[in-house]
Amino acid sequence: MFQTHTCRALFISVLSIFSVTSHGDDSATVDSMNLGMFKPLPEISDSKTNPVTAAKVKLGKELYLDGRLSVNKKISCNSCHRLDTYGVDNEATSPGHEGKRGDRNSPSSFNAALHIAQFWDGRAADVEEQALGPILNPVEMGMAADVDAIERVRSDENYQKLFAVAFPNEKEPITFKNIGNAIGAFERTLLTPSRFDDYLKGDKSALTSAEKTGLKRFIETGCVSCHNGVTIGGQIYMKLGLVKPYTTKDLGRFNLTKNESDRFVFKVPSLRNVEKTAPYLHDGSIPTLEKAVEVMAIYQSGRELKQEEITEIVTFLKALTGKMPDTAL
Repeated sequence: MFQTHTCRALFISVLSIFSVTSHGDDSATVDSMNLGMFKPLPEISDSKTNPVTAAKVKLGKELYLDGRLSVNKKISCNSCHRLDTYGVDNEATSPGHEGKRGDRNSPSSFNAALHIAQFWDGRAADVEEQALGPILNPVEMGMAADVDAIERVRSDENYQKLFAVAFPNEKEPITFKNIGNAIGAFERTLLTPSRFDDYLKGDKSALTSAEKTGLKRFIETGCVSCHNGVTIGGQIYMKLGLVKPYTTKDLGRFNLTKNESDRFVFKVPSLRNVEKTAPYLHDGSIPTLEKAVEVMAIYQSGRELKQEEITEIVTFLKALTGKMPDTAL
């Protein structure tokens, strides 16, 4: 896991190697070394421990949409991570079964299976583990124990059939772990390839001239030191307020690890579909993408961007909006 001093070193080293060239009037062309910091999305995010099958995906989607996994039978995964709005609810924080809200923004479930870990503090290793957390969370779905969720599922004849097909080699397929395995398998299909993926694969016409200029600005500003890889984020932990202290009551991963180096450290969010996933930051305190770019440049890169530069970066970020996966429709 990356600690703060490691992230700071990465930030400095990445900035030192970037170079961008310009060719004629067709805006900026980023060289292959810079593009190597990114990776196109795979067709699916499979798992060695929970292989994705059509039967698991079908079952997982039904569970994802089923409010019966909450104590009041009204709150589902989809309540906070809506399939029709790129895996978020576009609220700063999400209401649970009693209308109470948590203290962190609900991140997108789209492309999340490719992250290094789940939740803002990385306390769940994968989407299978993450899927089970909200079910037992007293503020979110509010089930008192896993046996309560299991009983809800076992009482449904349709689920009995679906679990038997999804987990054919298990004597008792309806378990709490398999609820997570099914939902996780479904979420592993929620990938959203964009025109940027086409660009990474060699189609230089996939981005407009303005979007290429925005990509150049994104790199020069240092955004790419944290927002890189296949999900353009989600791959490391970083201190919020890396070069300038940021005021927040949330201590981040420190609450989990109790390590001083993890104070105000959070998982870097993915920028895929970022134009659709407002508001921003761990607490949903920044309402617009333009403001998020401005604030992050100041606190993470130590740069005060001009409005023109902000607009350039936002133009590129909008090119990261991808195609809705068929399984989400």
